[in-house]
Amino acid sequence: MAKTFDYLNKLLRSGWAYPSLLLRYAIIAVAIGGISFAYAFSAGWVGWPVHRAPLSATRVVNAFEATTGLHPGFRRNHAKGICVIGHFESNGAGARLSRARVFARGVVPVVGRFSVPGTNPAVADGESRLRSLALRFAVPDGGEWRTAMNSAPIFSVRTPDDFVAELAAHRVDKATGKPDPARIAAFEEQHPEARAFREWTRQHPASSDFDNAAYYSVSAFRFVSADGTSRYVRWSMVPDSVYRPVTASERRDPDFLAHRLVKTLAQGPLRWHLILAVAQPGDAITDATRVWPQTPDRERVDAGTLVIDSAQPQIDGPCRNIDFDPLVLPAGIEPSADPLLAARSATYMESFYRRMSEEVRFASKR
Repeated sequence: MAKTFDYLNKLLRSGWAYPSLLLRYAIIAVAIGGISFAYAFSAGWVGWPVHRAPLSATRVVNAFEATTGLHPGFRRNHAKGICVIGHFESNGAGARLSRARVFARGVVPVVGRFSVPGTNPAVADGESRLRSLALRFAVPDGGEWRTAMNSAPIFSVRTPDDFVAELAAHRVDKATGKPDPARIAAFEEQHPEARAFREWTRQHPASSDFDNAAYYSVSAFRFVSADGTSRYVRWSMVPDSVYRPVTASERRDPDFLAHRLVKTLAQGPLRWHLILAVAQPGDAITDATRVWPQTPDRERVDAGTLVIDSAQPQIDGPCRNIDFDPLVLPAGIEPSADPLLAARSATYMESFYRRMSEEVRFASKR
């Protein structure tokens, strides 16, 4: 999918043309339709109209757009971000949990994206309580592993319907330019897990940089080993850099996260360890709002090191057209029954289709 759009972008930038400009963009539109169908087929949605995601995804994307208004051409969540390029150095230890080729000893190329949550691509970095990291591992056997992680180990709600309700509660009031505190309080009264999430973020202030935050899968996944043994796992990316909370002075720069990332990378690569935490009896497998206790006897496997070498602006960087769908998984990693996973996959596809369609419409008017 990403390669197709990279190719189309190169054609556009090179001045490639057909006898008719209309034909030129018609071909791009057909390509988007074909990609959408392929995406829907791979996600098991065949039977849905080609350009429509399941109803829950449509509702989620509509709710995102209603939160701060429509920003055409941008992702409906995590709209503000920066592309990164690097690789994953697998030490082979993860192979005892999963037969996925990404865990075999060796090096796997990675394209990723740091971002802050939200629908507004111009939001000030200091307003966010979280940092996010999405990655695409180019697995040697031709497969892919995509993951989208947050800097909190839990999510704020358990189901897609609850998430739509949460977005509605945080919708910006046109009169004040801010969400209505009473509406948020009423939502949290009905959803104590959302209040617990807010309390977690209050006790764990946002990091001063992208590179000194840990990032979590939040949901559990089923890892299948070469001998067929399966166990549920949550993973995290733990940084070599020491965590430091953001300060008030740092927040004065609305784009401090990207500025500091580029400056730090100019001095050398950044590293995180991929830690696989294995579920124990009683751990929540299908509820992303519940944390797994950090007990001393929990099996934790350091599977290798993520190395980030460089960063590029998202407007034309290699992450621009990558949809970091968490259900794009290699053989050996399977989704759990967490209801958020299927909803996230569908929502990412709907968001991807809308922003790519907007780019085509914009380009056709130029």
